[in-house]
Amino acid sequence: MTATADEKSSLTGKYLTFRLGRESYGISVLRIREIIRNVEVTPVPQMPAYVKGVINLRGKIIPIVDLRKKFDLADIRDTDQTCIVVVQVRQTSGVNALMGLLVDAVEEVVNFAAGDIEETPNFGGSLDTEYILGMAKVRGTVKTLLDIDSVVVADAITRAAQAVAA
Repeated sequence: MTATADEKSSLTGKYLTFRLGRESYGISVLRIREIIRNVEVTPVPQMPAYVKGVINLRGKIIPIVDLRKKFDLADIRDTDQTCIVVVQVRQTSGVNALMGLLVDAVEEVVNFAAGDIEETPNFGGSLDTEYILGMAKVRGTVKTLLDIDSVVVADAITRAAQAVAA
């Protein structure tokens, strides 16, 4: 199945790219609120392993999702490049919320044109790729463009966000 020109055009624009291990990912800059250094996270009981807990960011309590764990990647030690990307997501209830994404390193902001973006390849019937918008090519590398709502708005994360918002 080939992406139409309209589908590719809807994905064009500026993306913040970041690294998890040796892989690069991108999120639309329109969803990024800020990037902060890695800080101590307060654990929240009965959350999945990929929900590290919450932080207090200038008076707002924000859930933190470890994308490395969410994507089932190997654990590594945090470095001075490890940081939290604060994003705005739309919860299943339709309410917008802030969430922090723990990433290995932020790379750059890249402007992707329609010709830079390919549709998500078919990895087989059993792999869930609904959170991938497409694959972008830049300077000989491939960056996976993420639908951040699909990545982080799962039941457990939504409960954590709703609990801290209350």
